[in-house]
Amino acid sequence: MTRIDEAATMRKVYGRLMPLLFAMMFFNYLDRINIGFAALDMNNDMGFSPAVFGFAGSIFFVGYMLLEVPSNLLLHRVGARRWIARILLTWGAVAAATAFVFNDTSFYVLRFLLGVMEAGFLPGVAVYLTKWFPERYRARAVGGYIIAGSFSAVLGGPISTSLMTYANGVLGLHGWQWMFILEGVPAMLLGLLTLRIMTERPADAAWLSDDEKRWLESTLAAEREALGGHTHVSFLRVAGDIRVWSLACLFGCALVGIYGLFLWLPQIVKSLGHLSNIEVGFLSAAPPLLGVLGTFLISRSSDRSGDRKKHLAFVYGASAIAIAGSAYAPNPVIAYALLCVTGLFIYAGNPLFWSLASSFRTGAAGAATIALINTIAQFGGLVGPWSIGLVRRATGNFSLALLTIAAFLVIATIIALVMRATPPEEGTSSALANGDAATGS
Repeated sequence: MTRIDEAATMRKVYGRLMPLLFAMMFFNYLDRINIGFAALDMNNDMGFSPAVFGFAGSIFFVGYMLLEVPSNLLLHRVGARRWIARILLTWGAVAAATAFVFNDTSFYVLRFLLGVMEAGFLPGVAVYLTKWFPERYRARAVGGYIIAGSFSAVLGGPISTSLMTYANGVLGLHGWQWMFILEGVPAMLLGLLTLRIMTERPADAAWLSDDEKRWLESTLAAEREALGGHTHVSFLRVAGDIRVWSLACLFGCALVGIYGLFLWLPQIVKSLGHLSNIEVGFLSAAPPLLGVLGTFLISRSSDRSGDRKKHLAFVYGASAIAIAGSAYAPNPVIAYALLCVTGLFIYAGNPLFWSLASSFRTGAAGAATIALINTIAQFGGLVGPWSIGLVRRATGNFSLALLTIAAFLVIATIIALVMRATPPEEGTSSALANGDAATGS
């Protein structure tokens, strides 16, 4: 085989795959969080209390959890291209249909269905990347599309609140209704585009040379072999691996903060002063914008050092300190600044989590492992939005709710420090130990 430029090959792969995955992730995250902006008007128009809104934000994750593992196993069976396209088409349709909720129950049903239709997307893309990126490139690859969630939160505020303001009354619909429709349709269009241009694996890539295909396939095959790529691993064995449970509990605690904070962020920001919806939209953009910077810097540092654990502990520990400070800041300016610091760090753990989760196993066992980890972790999505709604209703402010988030982030920090991510010795299931993991630690 002719000697190839490894770095140039990976740049070609990155440049080909990342724009499409970035766009998918952008609208995926936007369709999750846009109810936070809709709530600025929708809650009043529909008579939704904080508890109703919080429960609707959380019930999404019930549907998500129920279908996560089956969806990822089907992706492995039918192929990433077709299954991801199906996810995009159906979640986009449900997201747009949210414009027509008419009472509490219809709101709950559509948010539940959105979780059902979206189930398997994030872990499915993580599995897809294992077919394209060797381990030493993977955190940056994961960061390349995960960071789209931050951009979605950055641009989602101005876009959503502008649609709500300027489309209000068009064809007799409220502005928040137009927002749901116009932000759901792009996901369906991306589903059709995925069927047309997505490449399943390197061997199928007409845009790579034969030598580049062979190098990439052989490199990835060697990594799969090192992880026991030809060894059958039952689902019960996957479920019995305590690494799965420790990583899932870590990320679940982090998701309490990620979803609890950012679904409520527009209302938290609005509580800091007398602000218009558009002002809230732009101010809500700063924390995730800083999250883009944090994700880039932390992912690069993690790939260079080979460490995942200490980086995870750092970002969640720093987030806990910042959000706790925001809860009892002496004035709104300092409170808002600390929310921005929280945004800088809290998003940066996502690519580290997905890189670590995808390094445990390969093939069908890898798909099941990633899906199970993500399914268990979604308890954070259940706890975060609903608990903030309940505490907000009980106390009349967000201070205690933010402290609750900080407590969960502290737990995530502790788990990151003590867990071990390398495979246990054959016949054992212990994955909690002192010391770092040698690979993907």
